[in-house]
Amino acid sequence: MHGIDLQPVRNTSDLKAFIEFPWRLYRNDSNWVPPIRSDVARLLTPGKHPFWKFSHRELFLARRGDEVMGRIAAIVDGNYNQYHDEKMGVWGFFECVSDPEAAVSLFSAAEQWVRGQGMEFIRGPLNPSANYETGLLIEGFDSPPTLMMAYNPAYYPDLVRLCGFKREKDLFSFLLTRESVFPEWVFPLAERLSKKGGIRIRKADRKNVKRDMRLMNNLYNEYWAHTWGFVPLTDAELEEAAKDLVHVLDPDLAFFLVDRDEPVGVCLILPDINPLLRRFNGKLGLTALLKKKLYWSEITGLRCIMFGVKEAYGQLGLPLVALDHVVRELESKEQYRFVELGWTLEDNQDINRAFQEIGVQPHKRYRIYRKDL
Repeated sequence: MHGIDLQPVRNTSDLKAFIEFPWRLYRNDSNWVPPIRSDVARLLTPGKHPFWKFSHRELFLARRGDEVMGRIAAIVDGNYNQYHDEKMGVWGFFECVSDPEAAVSLFSAAEQWVRGQGMEFIRGPLNPSANYETGLLIEGFDSPPTLMMAYNPAYYPDLVRLCGFKREKDLFSFLLTRESVFPEWVFPLAERLSKKGGIRIRKADRKNVKRDMRLMNNLYNEYWAHTWGFVPLTDAELEEAAKDLVHVLDPDLAFFLVDRDEPVGVCLILPDINPLLRRFNGKLGLTALLKKKLYWSEITGLRCIMFGVKEAYGQLGLPLVALDHVVRELESKEQYRFVELGWTLEDNQDINRAFQEIGVQPHKRYRIYRKDL
């Protein structure tokens, strides 16, 4: 048997092999959702995606003979390190067959590269930061991921532990369905809180979506500023994301919680377009996908990718006010069967406890790992 040949990606042929490898790895896994190939290529390419304006990376492929066995990206997130005054390396975009030798080779290469950049520890998986696909799935392998959520084989945690990584933080997602049963007190209390506190809902403006996206980003950067792992989304990254989001945004489900015209909370829920990605196997860009209106009926889920409230309003029941609005919208939009809420940090006790008190239970669990160098 050939040994593992570990090499950095150096040309377009290597990059194509890096991008295409998951299609072979997951070919018999019906829950895997193929990404849009062109989007992956853009995200990985410095000079094309704005993430790399402040960051840099090295991509590695592990082969046995001519066959790719795995891949990994080693990343230095300059934006994060400057914000936190840390020296963090990142591993991400990891995919590997069930081969410990290949996994050890890949992680060793990533560790050596970030150490050579002066980093003191390495964290992952972040693809390429916590503002993108995050974490290793460790519970919830029985269903496909929703939009921008991670998915991987069940043996990955064993490979990561084998390479000396320790659990740093767990993340949860929660599932709200049409069949969810809430305690009787939930919606009357939400109505009282809204009326007593003068809190109202302002939906995103269809005519000014980009303006409202900028406002959401500003609020996100304010509300999450002291959260573990947070890194501000730059204006350029927002512009990059907005180019796609404006095509799938439902203004009824992207809204602000407002107190006397001041936004004090924000919620962004997007249609889960992953069924379309599976149908077209990553071959079409988002704009082309969304023109396939014949298949829109396959979009039956939603994902809440952003929710937060201003610190001073944290104990005023705003999550219930938001929930009341979301449930009412679900009732009027018969196409949607569920909303995945997440991810949330394991130690975000306020929101995790609030979900469970109203009967919404954890759906999937993800893990972030760390290793000191």
